[in-house]
Amino acid sequence: MSSHYPFRLKTLLTACAAALALFVPASLQAQTAPPPAGQHAALSDPAKSASASENKPATEGASIQANVNPTAQKGLTGKAIDKVKEVAKSAGDIFSRVPCLPSKGSKSMGSLPRVASKLVAGQPVVIVAFGSSSTQGYGSTAPEFTYPNRLAAQLRRQYPSADISVVNAGKGGEDAPEMMKRLQTAVIDLHPDLVIWQVGTNAVLRNLDPDATARLVEEGVARIQAAGSDVVLIDPQYSPRVNEHAESAGRMTKLLGRVAELRKVGIFPRFAVMKDWHEKQAIPIENFVISDGLHMSDWGYACFAQLLGDDIIKSVGQIKLGVNVPSDVRTYRPM
Repeated sequence: MSSHYPFRLKTLLTACAAALALFVPASLQAQTAPPPAGQHAALSDPAKSASASENKPATEGASIQANVNPTAQKGLTGKAIDKVKEVAKSAGDIFSRVPCLPSKGSKSMGSLPRVASKLVAGQPVVIVAFGSSSTQGYGSTAPEFTYPNRLAAQLRRQYPSADISVVNAGKGGEDAPEMMKRLQTAVIDLHPDLVIWQVGTNAVLRNLDPDATARLVEEGVARIQAAGSDVVLIDPQYSPRVNEHAESAGRMTKLLGRVAELRKVGIFPRFAVMKDWHEKQAIPIENFVISDGLHMSDWGYACFAQLLGDDIIKSVGQIKLGVNVPSDVRTYRPM
C-alpha cells in the first residue's frame, strides 16, 4: 500500500507549542526550561541507533491546583518543555545532514529531463519510491527516518519554492515478480515524474534466477519510460545476510547495471556504496545495518538518502545549466 508522509517543521513546532500550553499552567509558562533533551542518537552518532525516549504525561488529576508544591510544578513544567523540545528535535533531524561521505570517483547518475523541466517550469514534481522493505522503511525508528521521507526533506530544502511529493510505494518481502503485478496501480497510474526503483535484494535471498529478475526489471523500466517518467534503479544492500549469497548478489548488481545501460536510465549502486562505507571508510557494519543483519538503520537510511539526493540535485542542475549529460552515465561506477 502506498504511503506519503509530508513533514513540515513549522507546522510541527506550532502543534508542539499548542501542546505545551495544555500541559503547563499559565503562571508557569514563563519559567526557564531545563537543558534540552539529547539529539536523536542514530543521526548524531553513527555508533548508536536508538529511538528518542518518551516522557509520560502527568496523571495526578484533570487540573493542577494552585496549592501544589512548587517543586512538583517545576518538575511538571520541565517535563512538558522537554517533551516539546524532543518532538521538535526529532522533526528537525530530517532537515539535517549526517556525517556521510560518497565513495571515491563518484559520477553523475545521468539525465533526469522530466524532473528538471518540471522544476524549471515551476510545476509540481511527483516522485514514486518503488521497492520492498528498505523502501517501506523497515529498521527505521520513525516514519520521518525512512529514505523516501529524508529524500523529500532534502529536495524541498534545495528547491524551497517547488511543490515536491515523494510517495512511498515500498512493500516488504517483494521482488520483481510481485512488484510487476502492482506496477500499474502503485506507480504508473500516479503519473510520476521520477520513479526510484529499489529491487533485487529479495531475489538474492530467495535464490531467484538473477537473469529472470533482470528481464522483469527491464520490462518494467520500459513500461515506466513509455509513460514518460524518469527512472533510477537501486540495487541490493551490502549487509551480512545478502553477503551470504555473494555470487548471486554480485551477478544481480551487474545485471541491474546492464539494464540501466541498455535502457539509458540512472542507477544508484547501493551495494558498492555501502561496501565502500565499511571497507574504505572503516565504518562498522552495525552502524548502518540493524541487528537482523539485513535492514538499514536510521543512519544507513539517512546517508543513503543524502547521497541519492545529492545525485538527483546534481543531475537536475546540470540539465538546467544546459550541460549535456549522457543518460548511460551512472552513479559511483568505477572507471
